[in-house]
Amino acid sequence: MKQALTTTKLQRMKREGVPITMLTAYDYPSAKLAEEAGVDTLLVGDSLGNVVLGYDTTVPVTLEDMIYHARSVARGAANTFRIVDMPFMTARISREHTLQGAARLMQEGHAHSVKIEGGAEVAEHVKACVDAGIPVIGHIGLTPQSVHQMGGYKIQGKLEAEAARLLDDALALQQAGAYAVVLELVLGPLAEDISRRLDIPTIGIGAGAGCDGQVLVYHDVIQYASPYTPKKFVKTYADVGTQIREALGGFVEDVKARRFPTEEHTFGVSAAQPAAVYGGGSK
Repeated sequence: MKQALTTTKLQRMKREGVPITMLTAYDYPSAKLAEEAGVDTLLVGDSLGNVVLGYDTTVPVTLEDMIYHARSVARGAANTFRIVDMPFMTARISREHTLQGAARLMQEGHAHSVKIEGGAEVAEHVKACVDAGIPVIGHIGLTPQSVHQMGGYKIQGKLEAEAARLLDDALALQQAGAYAVVLELVLGPLAEDISRRLDIPTIGIGAGAGCDGQVLVYHDVIQYASPYTPKKFVKTYADVGTQIREALGGFVEDVKARRFPTEEHTFGVSAAQPAAVYGGGSK
């Protein structure tokens, strides 16, 4: 039976140059399929706001949403290392507020780790969790919870000052005790430089091949959306959305044309099942 990775094993993978795979999952079937596919780590991301709940951003996603979906993922992937996002403002208000939210994700959401967006400004919150025995993975670069402040989904690290700040953020998270850090939409050469400078693994999304691992959104990998919007940093491996739409359309057509159900899909009356069972006979 597959055994879930640990934070120390993930760090060993960096030292040994073994790429780390991470995929988002939001429910039981997606988690189960991902585990069966051999994914190293699963992220119950607050991106569920965009791809599952229909929001424009991740900001409306609540702690209750994350706990609900994390539980489902835990049931589907009991043997895979699971990370759960701390949603908007749950790791910003106070140390106590952060610890309360992280504790709920670990206890009620059955997480192995939490993810906190932000750099040096959240380092004290990261340290508080780590000191309390809660593993934390950081997340810098494009941080979707701050998309309104950033003015949209933009590539990070183009300017020299931005690049220096991202490196400082990564080092601050490492110093605070984070066991890894996600780099999102960071220029490839910068992400590679940060990865070399850190002792902990970097997981890239739109940050090039120089990171120690890669994460993608489940729905992007299989084009499970309507309409699907292609993204430069995503490689899709299937077009499940089209297959689902065609399958459902076939069902609608068959019912309208009275092609379904047929005798093959119908239970008939037999000696073992008298007509009385169906309300047509005497008792």
